[in-house]
Amino acid sequence: MKHVECGARFSLALGLLLLTACETTPPLHIQPLNVDGRDGGGAPPSYASLMRVGAAAHAGGNLSMAVGVYRRAGELEPEEPAPFVALGNTLLDMGDVNEAIRAYNSALAREDRDPEALRGLAKAYLKTGKPELANQPLSVAYQDAPDDPKILLLIGVANDYGGNHAEAQRFYRHGLEVAPNNQALTCDLALSLAMTGDYNQAISVLRPLASSPTASPGDRQTLALIYGLQGNGPEAERLSRMDLDPASVEHNLAFYDTLRRLEPEARNRAILSVSSELPAASHS
Repeated sequence: MKHVECGARFSLALGLLLLTACETTPPLHIQPLNVDGRDGGGAPPSYASLMRVGAAAHAGGNLSMAVGVYRRAGELEPEEPAPFVALGNTLLDMGDVNEAIRAYNSALAREDRDPEALRGLAKAYLKTGKPELANQPLSVAYQDAPDDPKILLLIGVANDYGGNHAEAQRFYRHGLEVAPNNQALTCDLALSLAMTGDYNQAISVLRPLASSPTASPGDRQTLALIYGLQGNGPEAERLSRMDLDPASVEHNLAFYDTLRRLEPEARNRAILSVSSELPAASHS
């Protein structure tokens, strides 16, 4: 449902960008790392250096390298949850949800209330299409940090996936009380309102963000989606043209028309299905 753009990564509508509005960054090139130190070049790399290299590889898009480096870091410090959390995050970005779940559970076996592992596990469960599985890790995380915007966002997303939109909106609003300028919470609240047919309120929530200098393409295209669902084609088209090529604009406008003709439950499933194909991303 990179937010960066809109919601727990996970923003619910970025898929409507059709990837044509996404900017790609050239991958960071890192020399292959001999993690065993058997090349005659000195001592094996330390745990700390492995974690730094893994983070650089992940940030640079070399996810397979990051996986190997984090696994080696976990072997050097088997009691530390951090390499397993980082491994889970990388695997989730690779789309390997089952292995990501195993990695997060490995982190939680070492520290059962690690907040990042709990959030990561919840995100992974949401990607399985079984949002109810996210409730347990989110419940634990919420007990420890009831005002954490990242937790409140994920609880809201889990409720939206489960069809509990009123409850989702309650958590998004709580998060916005704590972090009034949080773009992910704003975007996902607007989408949740739209999924309940409250288009005017959804637009009033999202329009200030989507019109601001800090707005991302995802923010604008989520607002375009909401206008499209409302039946305001001209405004949906105006916003779409700010980020998309003409063919993608026409594709999206046709998609909005299709969504409007669906029954509410089917329409919401379609929106959520589109979002589930997105790379993990989040403003937060």
